[in-house]
Amino acid sequence: YSSAVQKFSQTLQSFQFDFIGDTLTDDEINIAESFKEFAELLHEVELERSMMVQNASDLLIKPLENFRKEQIGFTKERKKKFEKDGEKFYSMLDRHLHLSSKKKESQLQEADLQVDKERHNFFESSLEYVYQIQEVQESKKFCIVEPVLAFLHSLFTYNNLTVELTQDFLPYKQQLQLSLQNTRNHFSSTREELEDLKKRMKEAPLTCKLPGQPTIEGYLYTQEKWALGISWVKYYCQYEKEAKTLRMTPIDQKPGAKQGTLDLTLKSCVRRKTDSIDKRFCFDIETNERSGTITLQALSEANRRLWMEAMDGKEPIYHSPITKQEEMELNEVGFKFVRKCINAVETKGITTEGVYRTVGSNIQVQKLLNAFFDPKCPGDVDLQSGDWDIKTITSSLKFYLRNLSEPVMTYKLHKELVLAAKSENLDYRLGAIHALVYKLPDKNREMLELLIQHLVNVCEHSRENLMSPSNMGVIFGPTLMRAQEDTVAAMMNIKFQNIVVEILIEHFGKIYSGPPEDTTAPPVPPPRVAARRHKPITISKRPLRERPVFFDASVEESGAERLGQTPNGSGVEAPKPLHRSRLPAPRPGGDEPGRPPAESRPQPRAEPELGKLVSRLQDGGAKPAGRAANGVVTSPALRTATLQARRPAPRPGICGREGDSDCVPKPRSHGDKPVITRPPVRPPDPPCRTPIPPKLEQRPDLIAGTAEEMPSSV
Repeated sequence: YSSAVQKFSQTLQSFQFDFIGDTLTDDEINIAESFKEFAELLHEVELERSMMVQNASDLLIKPLENFRKEQIGFTKERKKKFEKDGEKFYSMLDRHLHLSSKKKESQLQEADLQVDKERHNFFESSLEYVYQIQEVQESKKFCIVEPVLAFLHSLFTYNNLTVELTQDFLPYKQQLQLSLQNTRNHFSSTREELEDLKKRMKEAPLTCKLPGQPTIEGYLYTQEKWALGISWVKYYCQYEKEAKTLRMTPIDQKPGAKQGTLDLTLKSCVRRKTDSIDKRFCFDIETNERSGTITLQALSEANRRLWMEAMDGKEPIYHSPITKQEEMELNEVGFKFVRKCINAVETKGITTEGVYRTVGSNIQVQKLLNAFFDPKCPGDVDLQSGDWDIKTITSSLKFYLRNLSEPVMTYKLHKELVLAAKSENLDYRLGAIHALVYKLPDKNREMLELLIQHLVNVCEHSRENLMSPSNMGVIFGPTLMRAQEDTVAAMMNIKFQNIVVEILIEHFGKIYSGPPEDTTAPPVPPPRVAARRHKPITISKRPLRERPVFFDASVEESGAERLGQTPNGSGVEAPKPLHRSRLPAPRPGGDEPGRPPAESRPQPRAEPELGKLVSRLQDGGAKPAGRAANGVVTSPALRTATLQARRPAPRPGICGREGDSDCVPKPRSHGDKPVITRPPVRPPDPPCRTPIPPKLEQRPDLIAGTAEEMPSSV
């Protein structure tokens, strides 16, 4: 499972999103970086899991296996030796008892000496075997519990990490969900516009000319007069309306022909009469570079109209064959309609959930618009009456704004506004939009201020109506701004139109407090060392957290012999756990202020330090000053001494809580479960004397005469 998660993390780390367009929104940046954040989190969790698994081997399994092999295995060897020596001794004793008393005295004395020797060996084996059993029984109390305790600490550390990651992940999750919702809203609005565009293109496909674009380009056939007759040559033509330049590139060039691209300056354009030529869709142009007229043939009648419209032909200009709804104007009646709609919404529907997002009935919307814009009595409609619900009023307002002959924020400034929204510099983004607002015509700026003020009021009730500035931007972005050309590329910029409206709502007070100092051009980005930019949301760069301390009993190492201490358990056997790249564990038992480093301090002897440790615990559970604050360190040289001096580590739920310093066992009342406690500390024995187990102290007959001959290992 861990390996599969690691592979999944690597896949997320290497995954790259593909985006359409030249610029990403702030929400898209968050989404693009999200997989890398997920990969970091998964890697961190699995790294900690692998460390826990490694600690399970180093801190639990290996110490128990070593205890079984070294202690229990050695005891079995002692048992075999004891049984062998016992069998040998009793068999010799039986033979000795059957000796005849008539044998020589020397033979009897020799037999007695042999029996005494075997008895001595048997007593020695008995003593070693009994002592080994006692040592195993006593040492397993801590040699078995300590590894389990260390492993539990490792397990709790891992579980605590997941809790910490959950706490850190929640705010990131909320922000990422907001970015996902905003992106989904942008996608929905863009999809609706693309569906409308596809429908319009199916009804009447356009060629060559895009509304609002100064350049028209496409294929034209040119009449060429030769000595032997007339031929039609195909050219790819590009016309720039402002400079009146026509570039003609021949398509079907004959081998060896020297004719290249022609750059001509247009003087006039006239439609060719049908009865004057045997070709259809023709028109004549005059240029400064050539004398006479040049006859060109378009691909269709609609294509010829577009070319003539671009070249300011003398024939009447025909509108695009796309059928459009009746356009509305930004006039007095329009202002009156907008004010009445705003007043009605703010009076009786500003707290309605989903206001402006919920669509009204098309029949009711057309009925309201027809009644209000009736030429006989325009504006004679009471929107405060119960005849019109909030959905109808809001949908009518959006319909009116969307069907203006020119959007409120004008075609002329559309490109500049979108470029401002694409800027990564937040200050320039706001400053440019601020300047461009005051470049709008007076009527448009007045209408925009009226609408944005209303949207600010609506967003102030976002807790009731659930309409945030981002949601309002999605709704009114395509309504207040739209590109003059109907292309997929223009539809991809709808999300930046939404951002413009969102900025207007969020910074309404600053933008409409007055024009910027210089309104001739948008401000350039300020010359900063590090410009204020949008920072993607992140979790991998969060502040570091300290690891919790589950128990804090420690023993100072003696002399130069030190055991490696991990943050996850005791140092019975120095394990080598993995180290996480993030959230590193604080140094266990960091040096106190004013004290020299541990390396430069003289190391005290273990025996006095043990007495201090236990006395501190008995006096009030104060935290002992040791290098290993997270675990229990046991040195091999101290195992015998700590047999009676060690106390159990305090449980987290009892005395590990903050402010609970009374860790001394209290007298239990009747009915309470017994609590295991250790006897008081006995002063350490002199180094030259080997401690004798209590069981053997009661058998002086086994000890007498054998202390000098006991093996050094005992």
